[in-house]
Amino acid sequence: GAHPPLAIPPACANIASMLRLCASRVLPRAAAPRAPLAGCLRRAFSAVSTHSEGEPGTPSYRLRFKDASGKEVSPWHDIPLFTGEEGVLNALFEIPKNTKPKMEVATKEAQNPIAQDVKKGKLRDYHGPIFWNYGMFPQTWEDPNVVHSETKCAGDNDPVDVVEIGSEALPQGAIEKVKVLGTLAMIDDGELDWKVIAIRVSDPLAAELGDIEDVEAKCPGVISGIREWFRWYKTPDGKPLNAFGYDEKALNRAHALEVIAETHGAWKKLVGGQTDKGKLWLK
Repeated sequence: GAHPPLAIPPACANIASMLRLCASRVLPRAAAPRAPLAGCLRRAFSAVSTHSEGEPGTPSYRLRFKDASGKEVSPWHDIPLFTGEEGVLNALFEIPKNTKPKMEVATKEAQNPIAQDVKKGKLRDYHGPIFWNYGMFPQTWEDPNVVHSETKCAGDNDPVDVVEIGSEALPQGAIEKVKVLGTLAMIDDGELDWKVIAIRVSDPLAAELGDIEDVEAKCPGVISGIREWFRWYKTPDGKPLNAFGYDEKALNRAHALEVIAETHGAWKKLVGGQTDKGKLWLK
């Protein structure tokens, strides 16, 4: 049958309304997201350009990345994490806000292009749109061989995720400088899956947000909106609710930067051959 707008069970339709309200309270509704970014990415990492292969919405679609010389590069391994500015990092965006296709860097494919996730042979879409720009931090890795001391969960074998709360819908493939504000410790099927909350440095609101308490003060409802969206989003597929560590609190900027530093260290061990790579593609 048809799902409610956020595809949450009918008994919880009030949560869908709440999430829409939370999203609307960040900043005015953004324009429809632009097409995947082509050409030069000048905003944060000018040496990289993108080009697409195949048609969006098909299994063959890939968004690939090239350096200034035209050589294909990996958005996971070759884009630098650090910008030289304290608390400001490069982030790669896979999913524009207000869209549904579940796009992600293909960690097991050569050069790690962006592709649509496939589950059980079918292209994966969210059951309702995500209200924030969603992507990952390059040169990070949540190590599945390491159990986190507080949550007692191991990493999910992926780069660290970033939820960008600014006003503009960022195109797929955008590389942006973001200001880290805090993080949620999501637990998905027994794996730790950090959701770092950030805002694009060039967003009009960025100057007013320095830490997670500023998000609560200036953008009331946004943190709870992110938490509830990620808690519920898999339930239409019969999956259980996701959980959150640290009593479900959004941890502050300092803690988020510690997480990023730890996962960058894990990535360095991975690419240095000190950790078993499994099926992951490394340079």
